[in-house]
Order: sequence, then C-alpha cells, then structure tokens
Amino acid sequence: MLDGTKDKAAVETLMLEIGRNARAAARPLSIASAERKHAALVAMASYIVADMDKILAANALDLENAREAQMAASMVDRLTLSETRIRDMANGIHAIAGLKDPVGEVIAEWDRPNGLHIERVRTPLGVVGVIYESRPNVTADAGALCLAAGNAVILRGGSDSINSSQAIHACLVRGLKDAGLPESAIQMVPTTDRAAVGAMLAGLGGNLDVIVPRGGKSLVARVQSEARVPVFAHLEGICHLYIDKSAKLDMAVEIAVNAKMRRTGICGAAETLLVDRACAATHLKPILEALAAKGCEIRASEEVMALVPNLKPATEEDWSTEYLDAIISVALVDGIGGAIDHIARYSSNHTEAIVAEDAGAVERFFNEIDSAILLHNASTQFADGGEFGMGAEIGIATGKMHARGPVGVEQLTSFKYRVRGNGQVRPG
Repeated sequence: MLDGTKDKAAVETLMLEIGRNARAAARPLSIASAERKHAALVAMASYIVADMDKILAANALDLENAREAQMAASMVDRLTLSETRIRDMANGIHAIAGLKDPVGEVIAEWDRPNGLHIERVRTPLGVVGVIYESRPNVTADAGALCLAAGNAVILRGGSDSINSSQAIHACLVRGLKDAGLPESAIQMVPTTDRAAVGAMLAGLGGNLDVIVPRGGKSLVARVQSEARVPVFAHLEGICHLYIDKSAKLDMAVEIAVNAKMRRTGICGAAETLLVDRACAATHLKPILEALAAKGCEIRASEEVMALVPNLKPATEEDWSTEYLDAIISVALVDGIGGAIDHIARYSSNHTEAIVAEDAGAVERFFNEIDSAILLHNASTQFADGGEFGMGAEIGIATGKMHARGPVGVEQLTSFKYRVRGNGQVRPG
C-alpha cells in the first residue's frame, strides 16, 4: 500500500492503471452468467464470515487510530464492526446473490406499425467509483452490488477505515477468483493520498462511468462540485417526522424514538420533529419525554418551550442541520399544510415520514412532498436498501436523474434498445 504517498505523479499513474484494469474487467463482467456472479457472491459472503477474526483485528486498529484522533462518536459508530455487523454484511451479500440478475432484462417492448419490434434492455453502467468514509461495510455492499449488476468497481475508502476495508476487500477478491471472474473487477485504491480522489473525480482517463460518494457533507460537496462524470449522491439527510392530529399516541411515541435514537449517525435518522398544533396538548409532551428518557437533546421553538419546560431553544440554523447525533429540533405546525411548508423550506429531499390515521393527510403528504423516500406510520430509519428488499444499497440518491432513493442492483444499470426487423428501410 502506498500509504501517505506524497508523489502526486506516482498516484496519478497508479490510478490510471487501476482505471484501465477496471475497464478491461468490465467487458467480461458485463456478459458473465448469472450463475457465475451468484457463485462469486456466495463465496465472498463465506470468506467474510470465515475471516471474521482478521476483520475484527483490522477494525481494532482503525478504532484505536480513531480514538487517538478524537473522532466524533457518530463517526466511530459507523466505523465500528462487531460479529453481528460482520454477519449482517455477509447476509447482505447473500441477499444480493438471491436477487434476480438485472442484466439483459427486457424492461419494455412494443411493435411499430412498420413491423419493427423494439425492446428496452438493462445493461451494466460499466465502471463505478465509490468514495467513502468511516463505513467499512460499504466495501462489501458496493463490491457485491456492482458485481451483481455486471459492473467493475473502484473502491476508495477513507484513511480512518483503511485496515478494515482492506481485510474485507481481500474476501471479495477471493470470491471473484473462485468463480473465475477478473480479480480487477473489484479494486481497492491502495493509498490514502487525497490525490487519488482527485484522479477519480477527473474520470481516470475516461475509464470511470459514474461516482458514488458516501461520507460527510464536505466530501459529497467536493465530489458534486469537481466530478467530471455523473454522480449518484445526497448531500445531507435532513429528515423530518410529522405527527398529525389523527396520529395514535402510542404509535407516534414509538416511531419518534426509533426514528431519532435507533442509530443517530445514519442518514435516515430523523433530525426534525413536527407536531400538529391541534394535538400538541395530548401528543407533544409524551413524545418529548420519551426522547429525553433515551438521552436525546431537544432543541425547541419558542412555542414548544412554552408548553414543555427545560428545553434548549432552537435557532434558525437548527432547522437545516443534520445532527447525526442524539439531538432533534422540534416545532409545532398548522396541520398537514404547515408540515408540507416547513419540509419544503428546510428538507434535503432525502426521507420524510408522517404518523397519521387521516387518509387525506397522508395523500397530501405523499403527493405534495418531493423527497426521495416518504413513509406513512413507519420510522425514517427504514430508509435503507436492505429494508427495501434490495439486499443492500450503495447509497441514497436525492437527485432526479437516473437513480433516486436507495441505489441497489437495478439502479446500477442503464439500458439499450434492441430493434428487430425483417428488411425494413426508412422511406425517403
């Protein structure tokens, strides 16, 4: 590993070679049989479980470095692996292996009056670059998803998770080798030098087709600003939970606590709680007490503070802050219309949820809010590809081109048209 390499020219040469190798692997991978890809995925999952001790030992090194660097608790949580998380990683790969192979699927077909038969067919994207921080599980998820969709992938993990990611990557490569697929189909950038990121953003000499960033706001913003290839990404997860006057109180309390506190450091964690003024007298205090009991800091509007004492005042900045911590901002709104207005002003268009029994309020919520994921009577923490039945996801896309929401196997494909004729020519 060229850890800490300072020679920019050497890094650029290395990255161009990685790009060429990925492009070379992409062609045979694009026509690999579903059976061969399945065999590789199953082997990868088996190796991850078999090498659990090695992966945990590598992760312990990363965690020690994180503690010395005084990394934020939310980032440490994302970095930490355990036997359960490693088995979940392997199970995610098994789930991906169980999905239908999207490559070659006919999405639509129709006949023209002149007798031409037209098919729209799924094809791999080609070469995918994934740049991520503090999430060693992304190594497995991204490698497996890209393989299942027939894509080669270049993984650039952060320096904070380099040991863990390399241990996981070794398992993926063994799986490729066992199935007779190109080992360069899943490559891990072997340097933590930031010049490697710049090389990927430049497109690796035309060998990179799309980039997926997984990390903090600064990383994603840089990728979106500087990339010369398409990007699947979300900048922030400012997720809202709205409690309508028709909500069942017990359900509202349980969902609010889960949406915020199950895991505070994930992008699907609720950051703002909106409560209908019409149910403030019955619903507000029980929900806030339940959150506080779990250790959540509550930053409230003046109106909320007047109803529930001993809360921290919210500032204008709070409404547009992704805390990724045990903190939530709380405001009262005038019913579903007020909730929609607040979300339209402050949301990052990632995930929003409504707790309500009023079908009309739910329909307005679903129809008028333009976020990638909308939930009714369910926690925002379900904003996850695995929970959507995708096995795993490479990220959550909040843009409106090509992929939106969890980016799974199908979203990692493009399409082409196949047109079948029997001698037709176009009239002059």
